[in-house]
Amino acid sequence: MTARDRLAELRAHLATERGTVRKEAPVRVALVYPSPYRAAMASLGYQQIYRLLNAAPGLAADRAVLPDDAARARADRAPLLTLERERPVGEYPLLAFSVAYELELAGLLDCLALAGVPALAAERDHRHPLVVAGGPLTFSTPVPLAPFVDVIVVGEGDQLALELVTTAAGVGWRRDELLAALRDRPGFYLPAVHGDQVPPVARADDRLLPARSQVLTPDSELADMFLTEAARGCSRGCTYCVMRRSTNGGMRIVAPAEILAGIPAEARRVGLVGAAVTDHPEIRAVVRGIVDAGRQVGISSLRADKLDDELVELLARGGYRTLTVAADGASERMRRVVERSTKESHLLETAALAARHGMKTTKIYMMVGVPGETDDDVDELVRFSGELVRLHPRIAYGVAPFVAKRHTPLDGTDFAGIAVVEQRLERLRRGLAAYRGKAVVRPTSARWAWVEYMLAQGDQRAGLAVRDAHAAGGSFAAYRKAFAAHGAVPTGPRARVPSSAELIALRRRRLTAAAPAGGADIAPAPDPARPGHAGA
Repeated sequence: MTARDRLAELRAHLATERGTVRKEAPVRVALVYPSPYRAAMASLGYQQIYRLLNAAPGLAADRAVLPDDAARARADRAPLLTLERERPVGEYPLLAFSVAYELELAGLLDCLALAGVPALAAERDHRHPLVVAGGPLTFSTPVPLAPFVDVIVVGEGDQLALELVTTAAGVGWRRDELLAALRDRPGFYLPAVHGDQVPPVARADDRLLPARSQVLTPDSELADMFLTEAARGCSRGCTYCVMRRSTNGGMRIVAPAEILAGIPAEARRVGLVGAAVTDHPEIRAVVRGIVDAGRQVGISSLRADKLDDELVELLARGGYRTLTVAADGASERMRRVVERSTKESHLLETAALAARHGMKTTKIYMMVGVPGETDDDVDELVRFSGELVRLHPRIAYGVAPFVAKRHTPLDGTDFAGIAVVEQRLERLRRGLAAYRGKAVVRPTSARWAWVEYMLAQGDQRAGLAVRDAHAAGGSFAAYRKAFAAHGAVPTGPRARVPSSAELIALRRRRLTAAAPAGGADIAPAPDPARPGHAGA
């Protein structure tokens, strides 16, 4: 990919955009997304920071994204250019990366190489731009990022991003002065100062909600869809999830009138974003307001226990052809173990609603390899699939191996093992074969889930291993060799993984202790005054 090819690619994307910000300002920084354009423009967090920084007086933020063929771009030495200015990223005083998940570290390294910036922070000096990062990954473990960046915004970056940029500009983009200025401020992780000790995640002022798209484009993974938050955070307590009710005060609701008023007139497709959108107490009013205006609607997370005829009818009117929910545990028992409230009855009702309203597919997300899981749980899913296909003739399971994340109750639990995950996936495939294509499984890779696990539970050595593995071609074998060479091992809590019976007993004791007189099992009500992060 020559520089001319890359320029033509960027210009083709810009030609399709509505909402591009072209602004003259004395301070200009680059917002870099370490995945290609189609993913970048489907990231609400990335768009939110772009919108907020460009709204600040005297400041402009230009976008740069990983080329579609990064390996070819590196081979051709094509510089990474910004979309708005067509300027090499390495010429900006500050590069701000938005990192969504662990496997994007390789993309970050590609972007730095294409920018002509040394990968390691320790190898950079005053001639190089400051390199900072934020995004959804910081809610779990930003430590593997630490060798490559100067500052990490931990948690919600809506206001901290502006604080970081203005502080950096105020000290003349000097690294040592910036670290000194941020040293005692909450929400900033400074690897050179804090080592592996990550400060608590930050929470944005509720007045900055909801996050909204700035740019509409057909070239996004969510083509021409305007994204807006319906809520941040979650009021539920699933033990594997980073965005559970203990994170930043739980669920913070955005008023329906505010959601609807923020949708631009030209938006024909609207995506409602959040960790638990259908838990919004007025979700039907929000969806009705969208579809009654003649728009299509999409929701980032449907909860099976919140679906009813009214809501699914609205979704069908809004263009839904696949009804997608998450069950996560392969059996009713496993869903109790991870404190997932979805029951078989909810999934059966989902399939029935999908059929009633003409949906082509009922899609259900599942995890395998959850602590305490056995082959019997997989067999239970196979049996239950027979009940589902009697209600809807097309059931698709999106199956992912369980990966323990930091700051969750399951932090530190072992990866089930590549062989175990693959064996259970094959057991599921064989069992579903009896339904002759009416129930299918679409799994993600067990090998790359293990790489994700090593990063999710790793420290700076895991990040350094990514650099070596990527330089060696980025194969699974290269990652395995690099992790071993760096002595990268999971460093989360190493307590023994409790059995499923122990987890259920623990949950019962906790519920009993929290229940009011009379023993009622009630969940805490969502706080309508509060959001999660702008990196959904």
